[in-house]
Amino acid sequence: MRFDWLWAQSDRILSLLLWHCYLSITPIMMGLLLAVPVGWAVQSLPGVKAMILNLFGLLYTIPSLALFVLLPPLLNTQILDPLNVVVALTIYSFALLVRTVCDGLDSVPTETRQSASALGYTPLQQFLQIDLPLAVPVIGAGLRVAVVSNVSIVSVAALIGAPQLGSLFTQGFQLQFLTPIIAGIALCIVLALVLDALVVAITRVLSRWQPKRG
Repeated sequence: MRFDWLWAQSDRILSLLLWHCYLSITPIMMGLLLAVPVGWAVQSLPGVKAMILNLFGLLYTIPSLALFVLLPPLLNTQILDPLNVVVALTIYSFALLVRTVCDGLDSVPTETRQSASALGYTPLQQFLQIDLPLAVPVIGAGLRVAVVSNVSIVSVAALIGAPQLGSLFTQGFQLQFLTPIIAGIALCIVLALVLDALVVAITRVLSRWQPKRG
């Protein structure tokens, strides 16, 4: 490790880290906002739910690099525009989280739903006040997978020139210099751990109604 190089490049590395955070977190937030209502709608269609979820799952099989290249002409953006990465990762996050939302809603006991209906809750009230809060632990678990996955996939965008920690990998390979590669790997791991811990903390706060175990 060349610590003198790291110190000299600290401003650039910090900028790449911030870009990596933005490109990892923004798609998760957008994907979740889309997945919650869509998951609710899909969950209410038991006859076709499995087929719809399988179709959404196919979105995740699209290679990330191919999607980064295909989106610019569709969005009328430049190949280096970070918007391409945001949209691509939003698609991946959405594909993962729709199934997670459905699984979370399926975990709500039937007796609880029946009680809510007997008390006069409308479907929307039941969803917002009963089903969604009870589904938070399952949704939180899915978010952890999506967050860590995004941190990894964002690095691939370095191949199209998008600014983020993956740029350190390409720089290291081009220069045959290990220091930026090691720094990029270490920062990606730390970022993934921090974001995972943040999701866990938020999930616990939103699940304070649960009885403590042990």
